[in-house]
Amino acid sequence: MKTETRKNAELTKKYKDFLFPSVITYYQEPLPLVSGKGCRVMDAEGGEYLDFFGGILTVSIAHCHEKITKRTAEQLKKLQHVSTLYPTKPAADLAEKLASICPGGLRRSFFTNSGTEADEMAVMTAQHATGNQEIICLRHSYSGRSAMAMNMTAHSPWRISKTLMPGIKHAHAAYCYRCPFKLSYPSCDLACAKDVEELIQTETCGKVAAFLAEPVMGVGGFVVPPKDYFKVVTDIVHKYGGLFIADEVQTGWGRTGGKWFGIEHFGVNPDIMTSAKGMANGLPIGWTITTDKIAESLKGLTISTFGGNPVSCAAAHATIDAIEEEGLLQKTEKLGHILRGHLLEFQKSFPCIGDVRGMGLMAGVELVLDRKTKAPDAKSVVKIFEETRKEGLLIGKGGLYGNILRISPPMGISLAELEEGIKKLRKAFERL
Repeated sequence: MKTETRKNAELTKKYKDFLFPSVITYYQEPLPLVSGKGCRVMDAEGGEYLDFFGGILTVSIAHCHEKITKRTAEQLKKLQHVSTLYPTKPAADLAEKLASICPGGLRRSFFTNSGTEADEMAVMTAQHATGNQEIICLRHSYSGRSAMAMNMTAHSPWRISKTLMPGIKHAHAAYCYRCPFKLSYPSCDLACAKDVEELIQTETCGKVAAFLAEPVMGVGGFVVPPKDYFKVVTDIVHKYGGLFIADEVQTGWGRTGGKWFGIEHFGVNPDIMTSAKGMANGLPIGWTITTDKIAESLKGLTISTFGGNPVSCAAAHATIDAIEEEGLLQKTEKLGHILRGHLLEFQKSFPCIGDVRGMGLMAGVELVLDRKTKAPDAKSVVKIFEETRKEGLLIGKGGLYGNILRISPPMGISLAELEEGIKKLRKAFERL
């Protein structure tokens, strides 16, 4: 066995031996990664891969981005940790910056470590602000791994806990390709949005604390709702005493193109917003933001040991600055159109592609056995995965049935790299 191959095998074995068996990895044989730069990562054998998934949309700009890495390292040498009990310049400066780019009067931040924590903080805040308890989420949604987050998640494979938490209801999602009402937009008159009102009327006490939803579903398969969906739902939720929480964990930081946050494309301002993942280009940070009035309703003592960590906050601020300096909001919008254009051309050539959708640099390709029946084709996704790996391309997957390819390269990707990745993906499809 070659030295490089042996190192690869040893790393994989150690990973399997000492981590929980439930920690899944991609590919039939796991792919250990040891370094990255820009939009490329390297494995333990020296193999190079074009990254079209960004560590689950978390490397938002580039691997080891020079300016972000420099500012992060500078903070690491200056002050690493103190907790929220002590004000720090990185946390204060970041909160001020966030208030300047967020929509609709959102200006009071609370920092955590992950999207799971951010969503839980948002729900707790909404419950205090409204005096109500029940929460409306969407089918096909994903919130995280804690007990509450798993109960808000509507994906059975990701709900490994059997604990049932009362007061969380799931409405039908605006999943037009698989409309639960067998209708078509716009003649459907947004039946899915109106389903939220019926759900509140029939499965709650008639008063709710919040409606929590992703502007574009992430794990659900990059499902994009109609433009007027959130306006209708927000009006309904407000009618029944609730607040709208926009979960921007995957859609934030310019990922959807043209705007900082995904919800800004839908003409409605959320009452509370959460994010994590790409916020610090790969460092752990979570975040909840709301208005002065709503934030002031949360009475009692609240701290976070690692929330607002100076190093993570410095990295997040540097990430936002880099997005502005490099014009990535506009660039992502432009490259997103090019990416989806190529994928729509794929659809003409490969009958297994049932739907192509997305916003900015998050594109979903749903594979089916038959375009008429829309029967999910998860096996082809597995084949595509193995073939793209051979081509030196990393992509993601998702959807309730595991039949959706998720394509979300770092936003710093060049047009040449995007075209290179598209060619690799086409070769993988041609081998099906």
